[in-house]
Amino acid sequence: MSYFIKEIFYSIQGEGFYSGRPAVFCRFAGCNLWSGKEEDREKAICRFCDTDFVGCDGEEGGEFSTAKELAGRIKKLWPQNTSRPFVVCTGGEPLLQIDAEFISAFHANGFEIAVETNGTILPPEGIDWICVSPKAGAKLLLKSGNELKLVFPQPGAEPEQYAMLNFPYFFLQPLDAPNRENNIRLALGYVLSHPQWRLSMQMQKILDIH
Repeated sequence: MSYFIKEIFYSIQGEGFYSGRPAVFCRFAGCNLWSGKEEDREKAICRFCDTDFVGCDGEEGGEFSTAKELAGRIKKLWPQNTSRPFVVCTGGEPLLQIDAEFISAFHANGFEIAVETNGTILPPEGIDWICVSPKAGAKLLLKSGNELKLVFPQPGAEPEQYAMLNFPYFFLQPLDAPNRENNIRLALGYVLSHPQWRLSMQMQKILDIH
């Protein structure tokens, strides 16, 4: 199958457990909770997404006919003769496209594979790190993984709904909105009173990097 990729870039992970770790980001085009078009935002399941995942016209983006081709392109962005390459598959919703061929090709190239997903699609076997970010109004099918990262606050997606799921790490990430400072205070207050959770700040926005 072909893989439709919005953009590929080398940066640091700014969120969650691996915050601060260098990674190549592979942003998949398309999502099942929003078309990505502003005229559709009000009728979308997820209305607060701030990511452009429409089309394949971003940096290093395109249609890749094989997973081997895509893995080769991504590996070129990883510094040579260093530690094991790390790819973060994001979107959009990457599990709309990631399959066994993708996982096999990336492991063959030495990659550690991380996926950021909304949890509405069950993943294929072999992904090394799964981060689930539930969205209010979307049925959560993926109830286990490596970390759960909840954008907060979300009416209808309160942290209490997810606290008993099978994840070793739980993060609250303040919703980036006009009232962001208040959302940070709310998230901080919740984390301090519920220490199962950790605070996840979007380091890439604080540092103003890609």
